[in-house]
Amino acid sequence: MGFEKTDLKQPQEVMTTTVKTVATLILLLLVLPFNLTLTAIALLRSAIFQPPRTIASNPKTILISGGKMTKALQLARSFDRAGHRVILVESHKYWLTGHRFSWAVDRFYTVPKPQAKDYLDALLEIVQKEGVDVYIPVCSPVASYYDAEAKQVLSKYCEVMHFDPELVQKLDDKSKFSAIATSLGLAVPDSYCITDPQQILDFDFSKQAHAYIVKSIPYDSVRRLNLTQLPCETPLATAAFVDELPISEHNPWIMQAFISGQEYCTHSTVRNGELQLHCCCESSAFQINYEMVDKPEIEAWVSKFVSGLKLTGQVSFDFIQTQDGGVYAIECNPRTHSAITMFYNHPDVARAYLESDVPVIQPLKSSRPTYWIYHEIWRLVTQPTQIGQRLKIIVSGKDAIFDWADPLPFLMVHHAQIPWLLLENLRQLKGWMRIDFNIGKLVEPAGD
Repeated sequence: MGFEKTDLKQPQEVMTTTVKTVATLILLLLVLPFNLTLTAIALLRSAIFQPPRTIASNPKTILISGGKMTKALQLARSFDRAGHRVILVESHKYWLTGHRFSWAVDRFYTVPKPQAKDYLDALLEIVQKEGVDVYIPVCSPVASYYDAEAKQVLSKYCEVMHFDPELVQKLDDKSKFSAIATSLGLAVPDSYCITDPQQILDFDFSKQAHAYIVKSIPYDSVRRLNLTQLPCETPLATAAFVDELPISEHNPWIMQAFISGQEYCTHSTVRNGELQLHCCCESSAFQINYEMVDKPEIEAWVSKFVSGLKLTGQVSFDFIQTQDGGVYAIECNPRTHSAITMFYNHPDVARAYLESDVPVIQPLKSSRPTYWIYHEIWRLVTQPTQIGQRLKIIVSGKDAIFDWADPLPFLMVHHAQIPWLLLENLRQLKGWMRIDFNIGKLVEPAGD
């Protein structure tokens, strides 16, 4: 096995990463017999008890991107079971995504990275070749803008459930989003756009009622979990913290008032400013559990926002609700949210995407909370004080990838897709922080 140039600088880092990667591969290999047995049982079961599949009165060909992510798999299953044909795409790096083996996927293609100049050409070729009627981007944060650019060309050939480039940039920019929400009379935390670290050091925190946190406006897969409150205990500590942040005019950050309360996240599919599909659940910095909660005040906030902008597409928000019931939107993401996995048993998801004037659909009352089993097992091992809570989640919930009627993705994600990515990182001696089975990737410094 040849080795390419490494991004690890010290021999100790190389050794640590190598041991971690090999150990993870061994653990996945140890559980392979169990997952093979489970898959075999599911295949036999599905051969005997075939689930009903709707015959659509007007079947369409649906192109879905982001094929490595569970939310793309969920949409593929929803459209397939409604009688539509699904084409799945993903970038070349993730050619072995386990979702390509789903029975809901009729064709699978790989395309260049969204930043590549031939990305649009690749999408256009697929749209024309397959006779695509609707393109639903399941974007990564980086891909949102490029899919918005693609919309301008693809819309001549199919409908694109996404926003225009200028709007995507505004919604993805935490500072500009806050300004838009404020103009619509909607509550957001006090915030400031930061383009120079000195702005933070010069800020008079003593005159503020709240502490503040800083977040990168461009997506940062590593630092997005850092919610250090400012000011720190001493001015020197604040200066040391700020000095580590890559803030510049070309890489702006937002300094936002820290509001204490319960976090929530939402996903909404909208047409002509009207909610068609909506869900809300409790949230956290690293979100891998989804359970529907009824929050009419949050739904009303979202409804007013999408109506004010006459949006058509997919949009998700992060909220804080204070103890007195106040609702503040802290972030907007103009793309699909993994919370859509809660619709795994809802028959009308396709309608919400394809038709207008559909009454707002929410997860069925029979829908169980969704999770990713390997994340839960890891928590069982590393957080022994939460064993009862984790076991309750596993017993009462549903793995977001596994489906008795479509079992191959579960096997292939855990024993082909992830092992391949680990082997590639081992070959290149690249560092990684954790495995995100939800997104289907290794979280890496400066990763996608």
